[in-house]
Amino acid sequence: MQISLLLQKFKQKYPERKVRQFIFTFYAVGIVGLALPATHVFFVYLIPLALLLSAFILLPFQEDDFSIKTGVLFTVIFVVSFTVEAIGVNTGKIFGQYFYENGLGVKCFGTPLIIGLNWALLVYLTASIFQSFRINKFFLVLFPSVLMVLYDVVLEQVAPKMQMWFWNAGRVPFRNYLVWFLMALIFHTLLVISGLKLKNPLSKIVFSAQFLFFLILMFIL
Repeated sequence: MQISLLLQKFKQKYPERKVRQFIFTFYAVGIVGLALPATHVFFVYLIPLALLLSAFILLPFQEDDFSIKTGVLFTVIFVVSFTVEAIGVNTGKIFGQYFYENGLGVKCFGTPLIIGLNWALLVYLTASIFQSFRINKFFLVLFPSVLMVLYDVVLEQVAPKMQMWFWNAGRVPFRNYLVWFLMALIFHTLLVISGLKLKNPLSKIVFSAQFLFFLILMFIL
């Protein structure tokens, strides 16, 4: 109850218009900071904080209160995605041969803890975006999954330059994208089956800001 009141007060103090402006300003500053050699390393270490901020800034604007079912499902997504990533990076038998650098913060089993949040956040954003359209359940699974893969295609181009992760072969194997797609399909299928309503007016803004952030950096780094 207290959390709900705090979120409501935040929303009253910082309306959607101001938050939208902040999001784009925040990511624009990040682009400049990462592009400049003098500040690049400093901004690399801010990446985990940026992901956390992107996740928490969405909470007050979720139209339906977060239920226990919502919490459980996204906890499952966090745990499963982190586990798969940990197995993948330690065996090289899921995504391919790769290793994580220090750009994503604290690691456990050679895997940044924030990576589970990144999966949960992307699933939330893409699900919320397509739930705003009147489409059938099949496309509520397919379209967000495809969008997540497109996001990863861009992200993979800049991840090494931001000290996130590196591929041993120096290139991204096709099976990485295939596994991303399969995992996204599974997670979005769970959401559709659960019947969760994930309507958030900031989802498109946060996703667009992140996508443009990596897309621009892909050309300037």
